[in-house]
Amino acid sequence: MNKSIKVKKFSGELVDFDVNKLRRSLKNANADHNLVQQITDEIEKELFHGISTKIIYDKAFKLLKSRRRPSASRYKLKKAIMELGPSGFPFENYIGHIFKHDGYDVNVGIVMKGNCVTHEVDVLACKEERCYIVECKYHNSQGKANDVKIPLYIHSRFNDVKSQLEYDPSKPFTDYQGWIFTNTRFTSDAMDYAKCAGLQLVSWDYPETKSLKYRINKSRLFPITVLTSLTKREKQQFLKEGVVLCKEIYEAPELLEKNGFSKTRIRKIREDIQDLCEDHEGFK
Repeated sequence: MNKSIKVKKFSGELVDFDVNKLRRSLKNANADHNLVQQITDEIEKELFHGISTKIIYDKAFKLLKSRRRPSASRYKLKKAIMELGPSGFPFENYIGHIFKHDGYDVNVGIVMKGNCVTHEVDVLACKEERCYIVECKYHNSQGKANDVKIPLYIHSRFNDVKSQLEYDPSKPFTDYQGWIFTNTRFTSDAMDYAKCAGLQLVSWDYPETKSLKYRINKSRLFPITVLTSLTKREKQQFLKEGVVLCKEIYEAPELLEKNGFSKTRIRKIREDIQDLCEDHEGFK
């Protein structure tokens, strides 16, 4: 019966409801087989023609939160990245942490001299002979796509900065590359141009084995915005203080103490983070 039910995507397009897609998203959140079955059964009972994917997501998240909080946190990862706002700096800071995790020396939000003009660079990540000049495109809505104008503009900036770096004898780097990270997606024209120009693009789900989603799940560098044990206001306060990772408040509980959290809440929050990051070597 559910095969004939149409659901409305964020774009407004009506598509067939796919229960297997829902199951996969729940399994990817580390929900076990029984919980996946329970939630899909409950959601299927409440389906109706034209139901939005947002309503389905909200229902699934609420059910996960009431039964397995770490899975609820993983389930909301994409939304949590969009909550790294309202400014773009927390997202830039977050991308900096991803490069640090991979062993790069990182500078976030710096001004660099180009051959023609100076430029604000979101992230500079360098290791051995490699040096990456990274632009971050943060959006608070999943409907925002980055079109070809983005890599066109960033490619020209990258070439200007690269020209200056190559003339600087104090710089030991020989391999310079331009990168663009976004939490949404790129249009096909943007991807085609970037491939031709030698720019590296990373979006929420592109490229498949190096996407933002893949990198986060592999590194367990979960943003604090995934935590269901923190209020929205508390998360915003940490972001204002430059704290973007769950790992940061786990390893430095004094960050919670100085913001007035009780010992009971601190213990609960750290337990939630440990459960969320249980596969990461730093939490074993």
